[in-house]
Amino acid sequence: MDLHNNLLGEPPATHLPDLPEARELLAAGTDPAEVAARFPASSAAWAALAERAFAAGEPVAAYAYARTGYHRGLDQLRRAGWKGHGPVPWEHEPNQGFLRSLHMLGAAAGAIGESDEAERCATFLRDSSETAARTLAS
Repeated sequence: MDLHNNLLGEPPATHLPDLPEARELLAAGTDPAEVAARFPASSAAWAALAERAFAAGEPVAAYAYARTGYHRGLDQLRRAGWKGHGPVPWEHEPNQGFLRSLHMLGAAAGAIGESDEAERCATFLRDSSETAARTLAS
Protein backbone atom coordinates (compact mmCIF):
# COMPACT_ATOMS: atom_id res chain seq x y z
CA MET A 1 0.00 0.00 0.00
CA ASP A 2 1.28 3.45 -0.90
CA LEU A 3 1.37 5.47 2.33
CA HIS A 4 1.63 8.71 0.35
CA ASN A 5 -1.52 8.10 -1.72
CA ASN A 6 -4.24 10.58 -0.78
CA LEU A 7 -7.51 8.67 -0.39
CA LEU A 8 -9.58 11.88 -0.33
CA GLY A 9 -9.04 12.53 -4.01
CA GLU A 10 -6.98 15.69 -3.58
CA PRO A 11 -4.35 16.35 -6.23
CA PRO A 12 -0.91 14.88 -5.64
CA ALA A 13 1.93 17.03 -4.35
CA THR A 14 3.81 18.95 -7.02
CA HIS A 15 7.60 18.89 -6.99
CA LEU A 16 9.44 21.50 -9.00
CA PRO A 17 12.59 20.53 -10.88
CA ASP A 18 15.92 21.28 -9.30
CA LEU A 19 18.19 23.93 -10.78
CA PRO A 20 21.42 22.68 -9.18
CA GLU A 21 23.78 25.30 -10.62
CA ALA A 22 21.59 28.17 -9.40
CA ARG A 23 21.07 26.50 -6.01
CA GLU A 24 24.82 25.96 -5.57
CA LEU A 25 25.66 29.55 -6.53
CA LEU A 26 23.13 30.93 -4.03
CA ALA A 27 24.43 28.59 -1.32
CA ALA A 28 27.96 29.82 -2.04
CA GLY A 29 26.88 33.42 -1.46
CA THR A 30 26.83 34.59 -5.06
CA ASP A 31 24.85 37.81 -5.48
CA PRO A 32 21.26 36.76 -6.28
CA ALA A 33 21.14 39.40 -9.05
CA GLU A 34 23.95 37.54 -10.81
CA VAL A 35 22.18 34.21 -10.28
CA ALA A 36 18.86 35.59 -11.58
CA ALA A 37 20.64 36.98 -14.66
CA ARG A 38 22.26 33.61 -15.39
CA PHE A 39 19.26 31.49 -14.36
CA PRO A 40 16.08 33.58 -14.76
CA ALA A 41 13.90 30.52 -14.09
CA SER A 42 15.28 30.32 -10.54
CA SER A 43 12.50 31.40 -8.20
CA ALA A 44 15.01 31.10 -5.36
CA ALA A 45 17.18 33.86 -6.89
CA TRP A 46 14.16 36.15 -7.30
CA ALA A 47 13.01 35.37 -3.75
CA ALA A 48 16.47 36.28 -2.43
CA LEU A 49 16.33 39.58 -4.34
CA ALA A 50 12.86 40.28 -2.93
CA GLU A 51 13.97 39.49 0.61
CA ARG A 52 17.01 41.75 0.27
CA ALA A 53 14.96 44.64 -1.15
CA PHE A 54 12.28 44.27 1.51
CA ALA A 55 14.90 44.25 4.30
CA ALA A 56 16.40 47.43 2.77
CA GLY A 57 13.03 49.19 3.00
CA GLU A 58 12.28 48.97 -0.73
CA PRO A 59 8.83 47.33 -0.87
CA VAL A 60 8.15 48.27 -4.52
CA ALA A 61 11.36 46.60 -5.68
CA ALA A 62 10.62 43.64 -3.40
CA TYR A 63 7.16 43.37 -4.95
CA ALA A 64 8.61 43.34 -8.48
CA TYR A 65 11.25 40.72 -7.66
CA ALA A 66 8.75 38.55 -5.77
CA ARG A 67 6.20 38.75 -8.59
CA THR A 68 8.86 37.62 -11.06
CA GLY A 69 9.84 34.65 -8.87
CA TYR A 70 6.18 33.81 -8.30
CA HIS A 71 5.37 33.78 -12.02
CA ARG A 72 8.49 31.81 -12.95
CA GLY A 73 7.46 29.28 -10.29
CA LEU A 74 3.87 29.13 -11.58
CA ASP A 75 5.20 28.35 -15.05
CA GLN A 76 7.26 25.49 -13.64
CA LEU A 77 4.38 24.22 -11.49
CA ARG A 78 2.13 24.02 -14.53
CA ARG A 79 4.79 22.19 -16.53
CA ALA A 80 5.08 19.74 -13.61
CA GLY A 81 1.35 18.94 -13.87
CA TRP A 82 -0.09 21.30 -11.25
CA LYS A 83 -3.71 22.22 -12.10
CA GLY A 84 -4.09 25.39 -10.04
CA HIS A 85 -4.39 23.84 -6.59
CA GLY A 86 -2.89 21.17 -4.42
CA PRO A 87 0.15 20.78 -2.20
CA VAL A 88 3.51 22.28 -3.07
CA PRO A 89 5.59 20.82 -0.22
CA TRP A 90 8.17 23.00 1.50
CA GLU A 91 10.11 19.84 2.27
CA HIS A 92 11.04 19.50 -1.43
CA GLU A 93 13.88 22.04 -1.58
CA PRO A 94 13.31 23.15 -5.22
CA ASN A 95 9.77 24.26 -4.17
CA GLN A 96 11.16 26.66 -1.57
CA GLY A 97 12.07 29.41 -4.05
CA PHE A 98 8.49 29.57 -5.33
CA LEU A 99 7.05 29.47 -1.81
CA ARG A 100 9.46 32.18 -0.60
CA SER A 101 8.54 34.32 -3.63
CA LEU A 102 4.84 33.86 -2.84
CA HIS A 103 5.44 34.83 0.79
CA MET A 104 7.44 37.92 -0.21
CA LEU A 105 4.81 38.90 -2.78
CA GLY A 106 2.26 38.93 0.03
CA ALA A 107 4.53 40.85 2.40
CA ALA A 108 5.44 43.44 -0.22
CA ALA A 109 1.81 43.76 -1.35
CA GLY A 110 0.82 44.47 2.24
CA ALA A 111 3.60 47.04 2.58
CA ILE A 112 2.36 48.99 -0.47
CA GLY A 113 -1.28 48.86 0.57
CA GLU A 114 -2.49 45.99 -1.62
CA SER A 115 -4.27 44.26 1.26
CA ASP A 116 -6.49 42.06 -0.95
CA GLU A 117 -3.46 40.68 -2.76
CA ALA A 118 -1.58 40.24 0.51
CA GLU A 119 -4.45 38.11 1.85
CA ARG A 120 -4.71 36.09 -1.39
CA CYS A 121 -0.99 35.35 -1.21
CA ALA A 122 -1.21 34.33 2.46
CA THR A 123 -4.13 32.01 1.70
CA PHE A 124 -2.38 30.53 -1.35
CA LEU A 125 0.77 29.95 0.73
CA ARG A 126 -1.17 28.18 3.51
CA ASP A 127 -3.11 26.10 0.98
CA SER A 128 0.10 25.13 -0.82
CA SER A 129 2.21 24.35 2.25
CA GLU A 130 1.25 24.91 5.87
CA THR A 131 4.90 24.18 6.74
CA ALA A 132 6.08 27.00 4.48
CA ALA A 133 3.49 29.39 5.95
CA ARG A 134 4.67 28.59 9.49
CA THR A 135 8.36 28.64 8.62
CA LEU A 136 8.25 31.91 6.69
CA ALA A 137 6.07 33.65 9.28
CA SER A 138 8.79 33.30 11.92
